[in-house]
Amino acid sequence: MDCSEKLQELKKKLAEKEKILISFSGGVDSSLLAKVAGDVLGENAICAILDSETMPRSELEKAEELARSFNINCLVAKYSMINDPDFVKNPPSRCYLCKKASARTLKIVAAEKGITCIADGVNLSDYSDYRPGIKASNEEGIWHPFLEAGISKEDIRKLAKQMGLSFWDKPSSACLASRIPYGDQITGANLAMVEIAEDHLKSLGLKQVRVRVHGSVARIEVPEDEMDKVLLSKDRITKDLKKAGFKYVALDLQGFRSGSMNEVL
Repeated sequence: MDCSEKLQELKKKLAEKEKILISFSGGVDSSLLAKVAGDVLGENAICAILDSETMPRSELEKAEELARSFNINCLVAKYSMINDPDFVKNPPSRCYLCKKASARTLKIVAAEKGITCIADGVNLSDYSDYRPGIKASNEEGIWHPFLEAGISKEDIRKLAKQMGLSFWDKPSSACLASRIPYGDQITGANLAMVEIAEDHLKSLGLKQVRVRVHGSVARIEVPEDEMDKVLLSKDRITKDLKKAGFKYVALDLQGFRSGSMNEVL
């Protein structure tokens, strides 16, 4: 099927559900799903933004703003991961634990709204990397409409662009905990260091950036074509990141890689 046929298949499957709750992050995947669901189901499509310590405040604000632009019902569902002793140990199953907790939160919201179907933006491309969170979502009965419609990440961006949606080329993002190596404890302090450091870097106009935490070292990942921008501002970046709590600042010469912390597994 081409993209237009896949979109029609997606709309058909959404219409069959009648009423759904969408796990919404403001990323390109869940944003397209929310927009299409809103078009198909109207007020019977509700977005829930999952807000925990691992979500940057800037991303939360952008997600709320985007949902408002869709004119779709949206709420913020708070839950905590820092209070989970297994999660803070940061095992390779970290994402599994987080998805289990977020699914439980979504189920509470859905029950309050009289909704039986919870959907997310998981798509075909998500199976190309280590994603234990998908297993947790499957166990909790979260529906993946993009999968059923045979839609990949490339399809999602293409459809969003064809529909004139501004977020079609939005860089991928991930929770703040993904910046901390497996086995290193996750704390409110090191999550805050990452968030502050990345906000500083984004203020320089960098579109895709990760600050990985290795003890007192900040390892900066940006695409190769943005490395010059980092080097030109190295003094300011070093000052800002040391102020955030790091003692050393390094630029990863391999550049940005989604899920680079999984390389050790």
